[in-house]
Amino acid sequence: MIGPRARTRRGASSPTNPRDSSVGRDRGSTDALGLALIAPAAIGLALVIVFLGRNVDSRATVQSAAESAAQAAAQERTVGAARSAAEQVGAAMLTDTASCASPRVVVDVANFRPGGQVAVSVFCTVSIEGLELIDPPQSGPHSATAYATIDPLRASAGGP
Repeated sequence: MIGPRARTRRGASSPTNPRDSSVGRDRGSTDALGLALIAPAAIGLALVIVFLGRNVDSRATVQSAAESAAQAAAQERTVGAARSAAEQVGAAMLTDTASCASPRVVVDVANFRPGGQVAVSVFCTVSIEGLELIDPPQSGPHSATAYATIDPLRASAGGP
């Protein structure tokens, strides 16, 4: 039976509860100190995650650009057109300067003939712009080489 004294939950605030630790105590300074210690670490962790994301994005972009440029070159009928197509496609795919700074596309058309192949190599470096707070290491250039086979039954520029 509940008498004149109301029941309180364990740890609930009550003026007569001796376990009530929040009475007369200010926790604001402790919270501010915790925030001052945690915030820089959280910001640093976020910047590291951004840098790692840029690295992954750069590698994927370089591989994709090399494959697309090689396919574009293999569709052309002359060496000059193949080289031009590969460079244009590669440059068009490497426009994001955050994940791929100073891109370079190298086209190898030494085996350009029906049934031959075209090789395209793409190089770029991950930009560290905006990440100076964590002083990330300068990673070397990412590179990828892709090969595309030229259709063996197609005619060349001088043929039928």
